[in-house]
Amino acid sequence: MYPDDFSNYTYPKMPMYPGMPGMPGVMPGMPYPNIPMPGQVPPGVTPSMPTQTYPPMTHMPTTTEPPDFEYEPGAPVETDVNYTQGYLKQQIGRYVKIEFLIGTNMFVDREGTLVDVGISYVIIREPETDDLLLCDIYSIKFVRIYY
Repeated sequence: MYPDDFSNYTYPKMPMYPGMPGMPGVMPGMPYPNIPMPGQVPPGVTPSMPTQTYPPMTHMPTTTEPPDFEYEPGAPVETDVNYTQGYLKQQIGRYVKIEFLIGTNMFVDREGTLVDVGISYVIIREPETDDLLLCDIYSIKFVRIYY
């Protein structure tokens, strides 16, 4: 079905297009074709439209002042009350009891004053020791907020 001798087979070649070194169509050591720069007319071609030249830029506009924002926007997860983090951020300073699901069926609860809320954590201050406790927000199942 297939011949055993491939010595006479000619492989198809890719067309030669100007490009970057290492790209298909450009052989190492071959000169690049003379491609005119924008605003230049290729040799042997008469321009049908007049070419436009631009004066060199002498002054680049720069701004040294930072943009004037009235309020720096934050991540919507942290600011929008429709997210757990955004809602809990409004409760900072309140005494809370948080229940965490550990594994598939074990609940652990911690209580204290809510100090901070991040994207993936909450920090509560334990009442007995005044220690800070960093808690994973993704294992929280219930939060009781005391008023």
